[in-house]
Amino acid sequence: MFMGEYDHTIDGKGRLIVPAKFRDQLGDEFVVTKGLDGCLFIYDNTEWAKLEEKIINLPLSNQNARKFSRLLLAGATLCEVDKQGRILLPAVLRKHANLEKDVALVGVGSRIEIWNKTAWDEMNEYDVDEMAVNMEGLGI
Repeated sequence: MFMGEYDHTIDGKGRLIVPAKFRDQLGDEFVVTKGLDGCLFIYDNTEWAKLEEKIINLPLSNQNARKFSRLLLAGATLCEVDKQGRILLPAVLRKHANLEKDVALVGVGSRIEIWNKTAWDEMNEYDVDEMAVNMEGLGI
């Protein structure tokens, strides 16, 4: 399970250091893809295989399923960690999440999210009490 929040920067070549705690769980190779809400998703190979199986089994006749499949599968890339603990994020993925320099890597259970730091800070401006009331219906 991934958890925690780490602030890092992307260098001019599009390389990003993955925090050691995350690297230990991810291994040397993993999948980065376009995510929801304007971020990127990182999956270890085991979780990616589970998700890929679910996506492949979505009904082709459903327009939303086709769009979702395209988002995650066409946007996916296999990343390898270099000796400095960095990965190279392709330009298309950086553009999707508006990643230019300052980013936040956030562990959220089965995946890691990469956010533009400003967008992440804005995402976290919410009323905690209101959210707690809304979560009651989900059994939390």
